[in-house]
Amino acid sequence: MIDNRSGTKDIRFMDKKFAGLTGSRRTKILDMVFQYRTRLIIAALCMIVVAVANGAMAFLVKPVIDDIFVARDRDMLMLIPALAVLVFFLKGMGTFGSEYLMNYIGERIIRFFRDSLYERITDLPLAFIHKEKTGALMSRITNDVNIVKGMVSTAVVNIFRDFFSIIAFLFVIFYRDWQLACGAFIVLPLAFYPILIFGRRVRKFSTGTQETMAELNSFLHETFTGSKIIKIFNLQTFEKQRFREKTGRLFHLEMKKVIAKALSSPVMEFLGGLGVAFIIWFGGLRVINGTSTPGIFFSFLTAVMMLYDPVKKISKLNNTIQEGAAAASRIFDVLEEDQTIKEAPDPQVLSGRALDVAFEDVCFSYGFDEAPALKHINLAAEPGEVLALVGMSGGGKTSLVNLIPRLYDVTSGRVTVGGIDVRDLSIQSLRDHISIVTQEPILFNETVQDNIRYGRMDATDEQIRAAAKAAFAHDFITGFPKGYDTLIGELGSRLSGGEKQRICIARALIKDAPVLILDEATSALDSQAEQVVQKALENLMKGRTSFVIAHRLSTIDYASRIILLKNGTIVEQGTWDQLMASKGVFYNLAVLQTAPGGQNDAPETR
Repeated sequence: MIDNRSGTKDIRFMDKKFAGLTGSRRTKILDMVFQYRTRLIIAALCMIVVAVANGAMAFLVKPVIDDIFVARDRDMLMLIPALAVLVFFLKGMGTFGSEYLMNYIGERIIRFFRDSLYERITDLPLAFIHKEKTGALMSRITNDVNIVKGMVSTAVVNIFRDFFSIIAFLFVIFYRDWQLACGAFIVLPLAFYPILIFGRRVRKFSTGTQETMAELNSFLHETFTGSKIIKIFNLQTFEKQRFREKTGRLFHLEMKKVIAKALSSPVMEFLGGLGVAFIIWFGGLRVINGTSTPGIFFSFLTAVMMLYDPVKKISKLNNTIQEGAAAASRIFDVLEEDQTIKEAPDPQVLSGRALDVAFEDVCFSYGFDEAPALKHINLAAEPGEVLALVGMSGGGKTSLVNLIPRLYDVTSGRVTVGGIDVRDLSIQSLRDHISIVTQEPILFNETVQDNIRYGRMDATDEQIRAAAKAAFAHDFITGFPKGYDTLIGELGSRLSGGEKQRICIARALIKDAPVLILDEATSALDSQAEQVVQKALENLMKGRTSFVIAHRLSTIDYASRIILLKNGTIVEQGTWDQLMASKGVFYNLAVLQTAPGGQNDAPETR
């Protein structure tokens, strides 16, 4: 991690440019730059060389006019061109060195931002991921980071270089004619005023542009993912119109930003022109009165004209910095997001295979202002026991199992695995002992082999094939042209539902974790695929403490116990036969699912 340090006093002029960030955030960005202090010092020396070379070019104007054109000195005619060549050579070398070194620093910082954002988003709890749009998070890593790159790589190098150039030109100006310089600086500061005015507007519109771009990315992600639904429901025209509205909003914001950026330069030029007009009048008057020479005047005027260029660049850089400041704020919003799932100060390491899981007076809510999803749950699963969780949607089944691997933390009460509160366990060791198969198979656009190996990265090819066979996946995998090396497409798009689910089961098998969560693993399958997957699941559950969320009650008659949840509380629990015999809520649910003709066709107890 990069520590906050307070070594920013020497560059107060830069610090002001980061006014769009909070104090701590400004310091963090500057700390990142100053981490590469050796390269930064060398780059600064190169910039000083460039600045001295710029000042020397203005300084040489006087001898060119007074000594060559007026005095016709042949020795100076040979010397000054040679000096000019040397000046331009040094300027070129200094420019290359400074730009290379500063861009190196900028690219390293951008890489740090990208890596840190991805790591942070990956580590943050599900609550944050579900709160944010996927496209918006992608925009932080791609679009926002690229904007910060402009601020760090381009703006920092040019600010340093232009600052040193301004110092060099001011030296020439006051050295040549301090009286004319004092008169000029009554008028010239007006040219700096647009920097402040237009900079504020650019930052405001940049923030709106970045937020709109994030919305656009999120929209694209959703529509591309849901393209099948869009086509089936003939909503292409509707979605095209929505896209045009979003791009129209982005266009208007971009044009407002363009106007603010485009106006800053001509306004500065006009105000600068007033200053130049004053210099020509006042300087020309001094030459006519004999208090100055043409060489001094033109050297002075050249320095002023060259001074105007870095001032103008700083105006444009201010726009870049304001855009970067807005983007950096959005990045830090993620990097500084609170980690609600925290590791214990001295966590215990979970071990063993015979693990029980218990819920002790557990209450849980997704937010302070939301109704409880679970209320006073007391439940225990012995090692190797299979608990089936059933009930209507919204009853709290998924919320309950999400507490076991600490995807969320309890609001009150506690969850224990192996007799230890999960909050006292190392998060890694806890999750190493848990496998999950979800209703929606989550696969990656890699080979079949790589997707199965995701369960245990050090698994051998033989172990992968053994897991696939146990998941009844080996036969269809070997039927692919490239077998286990076949790419399965994004989210497994080249596979059927049953094939995807069996690969997920193989992934869970190869992990070989003692605690298993099955979250409606067969509900999206047809009857034939369900039968095959059910056999694979039976292999997976052997010897494991299992929690099975089921929608179709006919698939959980094998469970050690059935837990019926309703509105976040346990309404009934027992074996299939016990619950059917009691003719309570579970019995009525079973009748609804298995008796199309009514309750007369209710299933028998087993």
